[in-house]
Amino acid sequence: MLSVVVAPWAGVAEPVFMRNPDVLHDAASTMKVAVLAALCRSGVNLGAEVPVVNRFTSAVGGEFRNDPEYDSDPLPWELLGAHVPLSLLAERMITHSSNLATNLCLARTTPQSVAEVWRRAGATRSATPRGIEDYAARAAGVNNLVSARDLVRLLYSLAGEPELLALLEDNDFRVDLAAGLPPSTRIAFKNGWIPGARHCVGLVHPYDCPPYLLAVCYTGPLATGADRTDPAARLLARVSAAVWRRRHEIPSSPHRV
Repeated sequence: MLSVVVAPWAGVAEPVFMRNPDVLHDAASTMKVAVLAALCRSGVNLGAEVPVVNRFTSAVGGEFRNDPEYDSDPLPWELLGAHVPLSLLAERMITHSSNLATNLCLARTTPQSVAEVWRRAGATRSATPRGIEDYAARAAGVNNLVSARDLVRLLYSLAGEPELLALLEDNDFRVDLAAGLPPSTRIAFKNGWIPGARHCVGLVHPYDCPPYLLAVCYTGPLATGADRTDPAARLLARVSAAVWRRRHEIPSSPHRV
């Protein structure tokens, strides 16, 4: 299943192209954008030092832990037992897609706060009710889900928070949508991958026309779960390249999603 939404950045943009925009996919790491927004809007002191632990409360009760073998970022694991600024964990959650850092950030906010991020964005189907690798919750049917349309809405909801968009521009995984753009093209984006699913949402800043939003969600056998060499990542790059070639056709006037 392939879902695609393209929209102008100006105003609350009406998509100019949609394919399966409201189909739900496993969120993978795209949900980390909602966690980042919830954390930063909570008023918590991001400079405060917090303990790096690997023990979290499940959405269905009890505890769960992360597995370093399933994490793309070794740095937080090297810091286990230490205290680090919360801002460092928020940064690694986005730039290196750290699962451990994500759950540590989630522990400093609430599921209600993350749900409010989605609500404020105007999302109609997406939700982030549990942490990453909370397998007991998943077995109980508590799942993190996204649609391509809601991902576009989520990224647009950060329009008044340039510091969050700037962090998304520092994403270290320059694959997926970024790989389909000319070198050095600015893009604020977050990708996500698990076996069976590959997604990415981004705000693209062309050098010769207004910015635009693009979300691509893929669920299917191409997705191996590899962070940089996933065949599904190349599929997303091809979609991004196709949109780039038609970027001048994306209007800049505000409409409604």
